[in-house]
Amino acid sequence: AAAAQGAGFARELCLEEALYRAGGEAGGIRRELLASHPDGVLAARLWSGEAGGVSFALRLEGRTDRFAVAAPAAGALAFESRATETMHSDGACGVRACGAVRVVATGGAVAAEGDAIVVRGADEAHVYFAVETDYRQDGDAWARAAADRADRAAAKGYAAIRAAHIADYRALYARVAADFGDSGASALPLDARMRRLREGGDDPQLFALFFQYGRYLTIAGSRADSTLPMHLQGIWNDGEANRMAWSCDYHLDVNTEMNYYPTEAVNLAESHLPLLRYVERLAEAGRETARAYYGCEGWTAHVFSNAWGFTAPGWHYSWGLNVTGGLWIANQLREHYAYGLDERFLRETAYPVLREAALFFLDYMTVHPDCGWLVTGPSNSPENSFYAAGDESRAYALSMGPTMDQSLVRDLFAFCLEAGERLGADEALRERLRGAAALLPPLAAGANGRLREWLADYGEAQPDHRHLSHLYGLYPGAQITPAGTPELSEAARRTLDARMRGEGLEDVEFTLALFAANFARLHDGDRAYDQLGYLIGELCFDNLLTYSKAGIAGAETNIFVADGNFGGTSAIAEMLLQSHAGELHLLPALPARWGTGRVTGLRARGNAEVDLAWRDGELVKAAVRAGSPLRTTVRLGGAAIPLALEAGGSLRLDRASFAAGEPA
Repeated sequence: AAAAQGAGFARELCLEEALYRAGGEAGGIRRELLASHPDGVLAARLWSGEAGGVSFALRLEGRTDRFAVAAPAAGALAFESRATETMHSDGACGVRACGAVRVVATGGAVAAEGDAIVVRGADEAHVYFAVETDYRQDGDAWARAAADRADRAAAKGYAAIRAAHIADYRALYARVAADFGDSGASALPLDARMRRLREGGDDPQLFALFFQYGRYLTIAGSRADSTLPMHLQGIWNDGEANRMAWSCDYHLDVNTEMNYYPTEAVNLAESHLPLLRYVERLAEAGRETARAYYGCEGWTAHVFSNAWGFTAPGWHYSWGLNVTGGLWIANQLREHYAYGLDERFLRETAYPVLREAALFFLDYMTVHPDCGWLVTGPSNSPENSFYAAGDESRAYALSMGPTMDQSLVRDLFAFCLEAGERLGADEALRERLRGAAALLPPLAAGANGRLREWLADYGEAQPDHRHLSHLYGLYPGAQITPAGTPELSEAARRTLDARMRGEGLEDVEFTLALFAANFARLHDGDRAYDQLGYLIGELCFDNLLTYSKAGIAGAETNIFVADGNFGGTSAIAEMLLQSHAGELHLLPALPARWGTGRVTGLRARGNAEVDLAWRDGELVKAAVRAGSPLRTTVRLGGAAIPLALEAGGSLRLDRASFAAGEPA
């Protein structure tokens, strides 16, 4: 649990049960709060150590001028609202909302006074809150849905709602346990632990807490039946993003993808489904964009989108003409299939959507007249710029064949070839893809030894830029690996080193998460640890939510952005287990400061689960469980052994297994 304390008052979020608790003052009211997925309500319990010690008034306030509240009966509030903002709209449109509050008390009295519920002299009180919007709803039934849920919750009672909530949550959360060793700091309040980390203190369990907090946020923000995936602030909105050009939108040039980078590896595949459904809708909307803007087949989307599937370019070419934004987010379909091997999902969702993306790029791409490579363009490398021909008097953003595009398209073509063959589909298309794939330019290092960000060896106008999109082939892709492409791995390392040394490097939450994940892919656990330590110690509020610093990309204040939490969680998973290179690599980037620990329930590509335990930096034992027939190699450092399991089979390994070259 993460806790904060002060002057006899303590507040705590228990990650094991997804319960918030607060209180502790002598004679004061204690509170427990939960957000129930099965019952669709926020529910709270308020009690005191003294009989009749609970008294309070409960009111609702709106954050827009389209908000009205009434108290139709004792213990009840009803409100209507509309989500309006003026940054991107006329301030009048937006989804409508209806909500309800019910208060049930034991002892004392409950009354309606004006627009408030007033409780006096109760022994205990329970509060139930529900809200519903008209987003993607037909008819008027939605307007009564929140009141109906609040009524059912009040009739069911807090104890039953609490039990159902914990059981529902634990079915997901308890799949993974993590322990990185306790230095004794875990007994301190969270703000003190973060301060201690900033000062160089040792607190390995804080990293495990951050990892599990990311899993908690995933469960809290994205469930199998969620209407929409998580946006820039998860599913939450502190009001700050809507005061800026960012809004709470879906950025398709890393932020939304990063929200879901950890989902499969941390055993929360169901939480991925809202994003995958959203991508399907995005592909439908993107067909018109492909035709209207480019006269091409298939579909495309650009740098950002919204709840209604916006797919057009952004309003400035320097960042808005990102033709692979839709493809980047659609890669999550590939990942979901790679982890789960769901043939129906491949046939009905992943392949159809990515097939149409391939049709777009086959139509959009052209052979470069100078080098003969098949390239995208005009396009950009999010959201960077370059100098051409040694002239530093002007920076450019658009080019032909930026590295990010080529990496994404190469993965797209390879997937469609493999999936088409597996499904026995589209032989003519596969022939086109084979010819096109042979013309894609290879990844290459520039004269400075760093991985090229563009097709030509241009000079970087912003060598310390916050985006690392051209390193996609290292992470989250698999085109660059230390064993398979050592020269490119060294070029990627030099790129990371150069970005980190830049005087103008912006402290951005997603950049630090990417640094950590990329170093994990390079098997450099200590460098990955350093980046995570900075992310947690310097770019988190005291509640462990990550933020982007004031002044960055127009931010007016330190503003909560969820991708740092999810990206950091993914980086930690990469440090413990990797499965992107056709093998299961155990403890590939274990930092020295996590000398002894264990993790259970991590998922690997190929529909497998892995448990790990280590002591003094060395593997003690591992277990692999196969959900599908599994034929692979298991690696530990420089040693590797073959592994063959049938669906439902399992195998235990230890260091002796690797010394012998075969499972024990």
